[in-house]
Amino acid sequence: MKLSRFFEDLMAVYKAEIDDLKSDSEGKNILKARLREKAEQLPLLLPMMESNPEMLASAFHQGFIFLNPLALEALTAKEQASLPAWKTLATAVRLEPWAEPLAKVVQTEAAGDRFLVIAAVLEYLMRGAQSRRAGSTADAADDTDHDELDDESEDRENGDLDGQYGRHGRDDGDDGDDYDLGEAGADWLAEQGFDRKD
Repeated sequence: MKLSRFFEDLMAVYKAEIDDLKSDSEGKNILKARLREKAEQLPLLLPMMESNPEMLASAFHQGFIFLNPLALEALTAKEQASLPAWKTLATAVRLEPWAEPLAKVVQTEAAGDRFLVIAAVLEYLMRGAQSRRAGSTADAADDTDHDELDDESEDRENGDLDGQYGRHGRDDGDDGDDYDLGEAGADWLAEQGFDRKD
């Protein structure tokens, strides 16, 4: 996905804003309570709509239903000036019932219509980032499982059913024996017909 400079910059501050709202100084998750506070403060934040849209957009966090993700995908590459009107997205995005009164508040401002489009795109990008993170965590767990299975099958191929000889089917000396590698080398050389050095 190619982001416009506008959304690339704005997404970084929006994510930071949401992360900041998530937990208190003790690390407790208080996102729901903080989002309620944001919604209550929304009329006071209206003057920041154009200069710091992320401050208001966080009040709409989890407030959009995406009916046509491809339409949102296309918007992520647009700069602010070329964003469409909110009503043109009626078939692509719907507001959650609790977010509808908030939308009416922002639409009292001239920039409110465009702001809703910005907020919807930011939320779309945030959900995409969260699902990618969840997918990469699952992939990492899956890779670990595959590595363990590979090790087990390699052990079986080498006749090491108990896994006692490690990954490459040989004794790695971890069984507690005091095995002198130098002595083993001298034994092997003696077997090959070389004189043993004492």
